[in-house]
Amino acid sequence: MSESVGINAMTTDSGIGRGQLSRTIVEYTVLAVAFLIITVMVPDDEASLGIFSALPSVFLLAFIFYTKRILEGLTLASLLAFLMAHQTGFFAPMSETLSEVLTDGDTQWLFIVCGLMGSIIALIERGGGAAAFGEWVAKRAKTKKSTLLWTWLLGVVIFIDDYLNSLTVGSCMAPITDKHKVSREQLAYIVDSTAAPVCVLIPISTWAVYIASLIEQAGAAPEGEGIKMFIQTIPYNIYGWVAALIVPLVIVGIVPIFGPMKKAEKRAFEEGILAPPGSEKIDIHSGEKTKTPAKPRIYNFFLPILVLIGSTIYFDIDMQLGVLTTVAFMFVFFIPQGLMGPEEFFDTCIVGIKQMLFPLLMVVLALTFANINEKIGFLTYVIETAKMYMTPELLPFVVFVVLGITEFIMGLSWGMYAIAIPIVIPLAVAIGANPVVAIGAVCSAGVWGSHICFYSDATILSSAAAGCDNYRHAVTQMPYGFLGAIITGILFLVVGYMGL
Repeated sequence: MSESVGINAMTTDSGIGRGQLSRTIVEYTVLAVAFLIITVMVPDDEASLGIFSALPSVFLLAFIFYTKRILEGLTLASLLAFLMAHQTGFFAPMSETLSEVLTDGDTQWLFIVCGLMGSIIALIERGGGAAAFGEWVAKRAKTKKSTLLWTWLLGVVIFIDDYLNSLTVGSCMAPITDKHKVSREQLAYIVDSTAAPVCVLIPISTWAVYIASLIEQAGAAPEGEGIKMFIQTIPYNIYGWVAALIVPLVIVGIVPIFGPMKKAEKRAFEEGILAPPGSEKIDIHSGEKTKTPAKPRIYNFFLPILVLIGSTIYFDIDMQLGVLTTVAFMFVFFIPQGLMGPEEFFDTCIVGIKQMLFPLLMVVLALTFANINEKIGFLTYVIETAKMYMTPELLPFVVFVVLGITEFIMGLSWGMYAIAIPIVIPLAVAIGANPVVAIGAVCSAGVWGSHICFYSDATILSSAAAGCDNYRHAVTQMPYGFLGAIITGILFLVVGYMGL
C-alpha cells in the first residue's frame, strides 16, 4: 500500500498524474480520429477546398479558448492544414514549409532585429539606463494615472517601428508601473495600442515604407511616389486613430475599465499579483536579476534610444541597420565609462537574445500556420466571398470587417497587406470606389486583426515586453479592440455613403 502511494506521489512530482495522463491520451486520441475524418472528407485538390479551408482556423480558435494554450494550438492547427492539403504525404511538405519560413528574408530580419533589440534592452538595464529612467519618470509621474499617461506618451514618441515601440516601452515602463500596482495586462494593452496604431499613421515609419512599396507594386502610384499616396490614406487609417485615442480615455477614466481587464486590475490592486499565471515563460525579464551601477545615469537610457531612432531613419527606415548601429554605439559608449568590460558586454548581448527566443518561436509557429493557411486558399476564399457584397458605399466597411477578421484568424500581419492591397486597389477602381479610402480600410483591418489575435507578432512581442501571458493580454485587450472596431466600422460607413 505504502509502495503504491509512493509510486503515485513520485509520478505526480516528476510529471503528470495518472488520471490527467489518461485524460490527455483520450483527448489526443479523439483529436487524431477527428483529424483523420476531416482528412478523408475534404477534396484532394488543395485549390478547391472552399469553405473547408476555414476548418484549421476554426479548430485553432476553439482549441485556444478551451485550453488557453496557444503554442500547442498553432502546432495542431498547422498539422490539420497540412493533412488537408497533402493527406498522408504531409510530412515532407510540412518540413519544407518550416524551412521556407525560417529561411524567408522577413523571418531572418525578424530574428536579427528582435534578437538584437533584446540585447539593447539588456544592455540598457545592465548599464543603469533603465533604473535612471525609472527614477526620472518617478519624479514626474507620482500617481498611477500620470505613470500610465507617460507610458502612452512614450509609445507615441517612439513611432518609428512597432517592434521598437513595444519592446522599448514595455520593458522600460514595467518596473515603474509595478510600483503603482498596474496589472501587466493593462500595461500590455497600452503598449500594444500605441505601437502599430501610431506607426500606421506616421509617414516615416517602417509600416509606411512597406505599405508604400506595396502601393507602387500594385501600380496605384509611380515608383518613388508610394509615400505620397500613403500620406493621403492617413485620414482613413481610422482604426489607428481610434485605437491610439481610446488609450488615454481609458487612463483618465472617460472610458471605464471593463470586462476581463477589470478583474485583472482588481487582482493587481487587492492581491498584489501583477502578472497573470504563466507569464514567466514569455516575459523577457524573467531571468536572473540584472545588476546595475551604483549611480545610474539617465543618458545611458536616452542616448541609445536616440541613436536607434536616428540611425533607423538615416538608413531609410531600415531597423536592421538601426539595431546594428546601436549595439556598436553602445559598445564604444558603455565600456569607456567602466560600466562593463568587452566580455561582459557580449555576455549581456547573448542574455538579451536568449530572452527573445520563446517569443520568436511563437512568431515562427504563427508564420508557419499563416503560410499553410494561405496555401489551402483560406484568404482567397474569404476575399472572393466578400466580393459579392462590395458596392462603392460598402467597400470600406466590408474590407475593414472581412480583412480584420481574416487577420485575427491567420495572424498574417504584413503578409495580409501583401496579399490584399494588390486585390483591393483594382477592385475599388472597378466598382467606382475611392482607392485611397480602400487602402486606409486595409491598413485599419491589419492593425485591428493583429490587435485581437492571440498569436500575432504584435500580441506576442507586447506580451513579452510587458511580462504578461499573451493569452491573457489578448483576452483583456479584445473588448477595447472591439470597441475601437465598432467605432471604426460606423465611421467607414459614414465615409462610404458620404463619398468622402
